[in-house]
Amino acid sequence: MANNVIIFTILIMYELKQLFKKLSQIPWSIILIMSFIIFTGLALLYSAAQGNMNPWASKQLIHFAIFLPLMIMISIVNIKIWYRLSYLSYFLVIILLLLIELFGHKAMGAVRWINLGFIRLQPSELMKLCLVLSLARYFHTMSYNNIGKIYYLLIPVAMTLVPFLLIMKQPDLGTAIILLAVAGAMFFATGVSAKKFMVVIICMCALGPVIWHNLYDYQQKRVLNFLSPEKDALGSGYNIIQSKIAIGSGGLWGKGLINGSQSQLDFLPEHQTDFIFTMMAEELGFIYCTAVIIVYGIIIMFGIYTSVNSRHHYGRMVAIGVTSLFFLHILINIAMVMGMMPAVGVPLPLLSYGGTITMTSLIGIGLLINCYIHNNVYIGRQASELL
Repeated sequence: MANNVIIFTILIMYELKQLFKKLSQIPWSIILIMSFIIFTGLALLYSAAQGNMNPWASKQLIHFAIFLPLMIMISIVNIKIWYRLSYLSYFLVIILLLLIELFGHKAMGAVRWINLGFIRLQPSELMKLCLVLSLARYFHTMSYNNIGKIYYLLIPVAMTLVPFLLIMKQPDLGTAIILLAVAGAMFFATGVSAKKFMVVIICMCALGPVIWHNLYDYQQKRVLNFLSPEKDALGSGYNIIQSKIAIGSGGLWGKGLINGSQSQLDFLPEHQTDFIFTMMAEELGFIYCTAVIIVYGIIIMFGIYTSVNSRHHYGRMVAIGVTSLFFLHILINIAMVMGMMPAVGVPLPLLSYGGTITMTSLIGIGLLINCYIHNNVYIGRQASELL
């Protein structure tokens, strides 16, 4: 009995030692600068409610309290476990996307959410990460000599198009576009030739009229508003015009929290989600917005560094996929609120209010840190080599 207790104690001490070793390998500097964006988002949500923690800031604080520990757990788990779960996670989210047709929660004219009580889950956001994991696993097992062969690209193309079409049906044009763009970045990073991309782009341009005809009326209006928002200044062009006014009125240093006229007087719609950058520009100014963009840039550079220094192709692909996902969210959202792109409803990671976007952002960073910690782990191309 005494021997068993000693052995059990030794095992516990060994596991704790391994845990602390993994925790010590986490780049805490990245988490520290990420906290700057998190606290900025909470402050803006507090201001969006006119100096009240409810309804947004308090709930967002709960989201971070739940998902930040999850991010740490994801970052220290053996990367081979995420490799094994890559395809499974993809198929589970595909099932969720199908279930939306039956049990989906309708909001803002679209059916994109499943109501779980404590959170409204948006499977399309989860699909971005699951597609990254599944494509990373597929490209990891593919021989470099087969990358240029169309036959071997049919499976990853199908893996991308199935969720793309399901998400377009909801409809959610912004998420669908990001899904295609992230997949494209991973195809390019794995070695698919530029000629094949040119063929795809030419085909999409040729299908332009068909794509336009099949867009919903409100989606067509968003594109037309991008080209000339002043034609319907009090209707469909209202949002982007108010956004430009708010950004311009903030100046270098901003008007201060709870002092923004466009946001506080409700001229600016969705200022807690899609247009939170506009609110930040008005209340905190150009200098603060620049600082936030620099912090985002540091996170993106960390992702690129992790990808370049990974010794296994799976880690390289996951890091590229997650980094591309962050970059596209930031680029599209900021360009959208400045009138440089059509409004497509893309939130800012770690800033915009929302349980699903917060969860996927932190899981993504957790996977990125996981690739950083396990950059030297050997991952075999065959399933038997993972045991």
